[in-house]
Amino acid sequence: MAEQIYTEKERFIHRDLSWLSFNGRVLEEAAEKRNPLLERVRFLAIFVNNLDEFLMVRYAGLRKIEDSQYNKEDKYGYFPVELKSAIKEKLDLQFKKIYNLYKGDITEELNKKKIFIRKFAELSETQKKFCKKHFERTVFPITTPMAVDQGHPFPILSSKTLAFAVNLEKDGIEYLSIIPVPKNIPRLIKIPSAKEETCFILLEELMNNYTEFFFKGYRITSALFFKVIRDSELEVEEEYADDLLKAIEGEVKKRVLAKAVYLEVEKPYNRKLLTTLCNKIEVAEEEVRAVEGNPDLKFLFELIPAVSKPELLYRGFIASKQEYESIFDRIKEGDFLVALPFESFQPTVDFLKEAAKDPGVLAIKMTLYRVDEDSAIISALKEAARRKKQVTVLVEIKARFDEEKNIEWAKQLEVEGCHVIYGIPKIKIHSKITLVVRKEEGRIQRYVHLSTGNYNEKTSRTYTDTGFFTCNEDFARDISDVFNVITGYSVPGRWRKIVSAPNDLRQYFVELIDKEVNFQRKYKNGALFAKMNSLEDVKIIDKLYEASKAGVTIKLIVRGICCLVPGIPGLSENISVHSIVGRFLEHSRIFRLNNNGSPRFFLSSADWMSRNFDRRIELLFEVDKIELKEELDMLLNCQWKDNDKTRILYMNKEYTRPEPGGQDFNSQEYLIKHFSRA
Repeated sequence: MAEQIYTEKERFIHRDLSWLSFNGRVLEEAAEKRNPLLERVRFLAIFVNNLDEFLMVRYAGLRKIEDSQYNKEDKYGYFPVELKSAIKEKLDLQFKKIYNLYKGDITEELNKKKIFIRKFAELSETQKKFCKKHFERTVFPITTPMAVDQGHPFPILSSKTLAFAVNLEKDGIEYLSIIPVPKNIPRLIKIPSAKEETCFILLEELMNNYTEFFFKGYRITSALFFKVIRDSELEVEEEYADDLLKAIEGEVKKRVLAKAVYLEVEKPYNRKLLTTLCNKIEVAEEEVRAVEGNPDLKFLFELIPAVSKPELLYRGFIASKQEYESIFDRIKEGDFLVALPFESFQPTVDFLKEAAKDPGVLAIKMTLYRVDEDSAIISALKEAARRKKQVTVLVEIKARFDEEKNIEWAKQLEVEGCHVIYGIPKIKIHSKITLVVRKEEGRIQRYVHLSTGNYNEKTSRTYTDTGFFTCNEDFARDISDVFNVITGYSVPGRWRKIVSAPNDLRQYFVELIDKEVNFQRKYKNGALFAKMNSLEDVKIIDKLYEASKAGVTIKLIVRGICCLVPGIPGLSENISVHSIVGRFLEHSRIFRLNNNGSPRFFLSSADWMSRNFDRRIELLFEVDKIELKEELDMLLNCQWKDNDKTRILYMNKEYTRPEPGGQDFNSQEYLIKHFSRA
């Protein structure tokens, strides 16, 4: 019987459509009534924030392809016009869901808890007086309406700007003005209310009510509230840039001038004014989305801290922390893992803080991709440099949407005396590594920290990641070589403990999968279990299909993009795919190979995406200490058991919650309790 041949569209899920499905799972959590109310509000805001980034990068890229009149199938079997149509269809459904949810159940539940976001007409006289005073004292002085005419070109509105377009009339002549909503004051304004109530009004609602204050002597004929989204992907010819820092700075500044790709407007609106606005912004009317409600629900992020009702949030917990007097002594006792956020990020902070102060420490080398705004790690690096230690920091200034922040960190570190490297042309430094060189009893001892996630205190409380500490000399040599390759001119030697991208990471995974295929053919026990954020690389997917056809059992936990289709007869029927979307963002990358009954475990900074294999410096490293392997095994098995926040991907390319039955098991809540008892 001939093997069935499947087309690209049958074998793959398009990465952009898969991402939209992931964001749809975020929206499901906003609709989940078992979640605390303010956490549901947070999921709504996360959904909108995610979508903005998708539009600024992926959709903007598709628009560029469309404008170039390129008309070839991509690797997933889609022509550009087909993909755009499929994206719009998904977006239409999701926007309908989000506004039905916000205006319906979410608002109703907020009101039950005496939390109100008011329209101006609904305010009491006392509240109106407060709003008028707030407008006159705070809003009006910092707001600048901008005329649009022959002497005043249409203003530059950066991506995600909220603004009013206002039509005016005087002496029979029509005028146009734009009023951007100020970004440096809260959009959600708390107003006086009865003791048991918490009331707010939106900044744009306030401005809309007092629009005539900006145009004395003119009559307002119509007004339109809108949000603009621009192409925000940087385009730098890095190999020709003498100074990468200045090149990236220049491109970041150009973002405000980038092509507009999307416009969101509030209903009802004046059709003629919308047409005028589209012409001025140079966006096609087909790229306009009209919403019945507040455009840009990200203001809901502001609602959560403004409401003092802890019972409407997830129950707090204290992350467990290992006890030690010196982090260096603890590492010398033996390799250990830190499972975030269930365990504290403090050992990582202590590693840098103690290294900064310890007179025996001679050098610190570190990569930074995304860091906290008020970073104790940055402070420790500065202190280390002030104490005359050799501090080398690789700051990835191309980290998307963190470019400006990382450029500022880089400059601050340089001022303090750190040796700062801004990245490598055409490649992002995505690995998370720290090396501390310490003089102990007349000899050099090196300490290493490797992680699946960023050196960011804030996200360490909300992302699941795994950190690894060691002073193993083979690890130390490898990591020293990695820094020499990145910072200077050095050809890497033979690695002892790590595998790196873009050199050989994909090939190494292929070899690991091939070994499981051989074990399956010989012993019938081939098995692979992998957890990651995204699975998009078609070469790896084809290798997984090959392994499945050979009978290898494959379990995948893929939180976000998954372009693989499980369960296809004769192709992927031995592959199962789960996605967990819950209280914490699943971010760790853990890999388990059965290895003929002697399992091997790996951690990595890399997802199975083409960009991670080909255009980023990434590390994969094996964990071979028996108790640490048991801990990683527990983490994987615990998450596979989850039937509360898991969705299962099926052959129809849709995600479905597990069939009800038995006791609900929430892996994240279980791990909070597990580590608190450890």
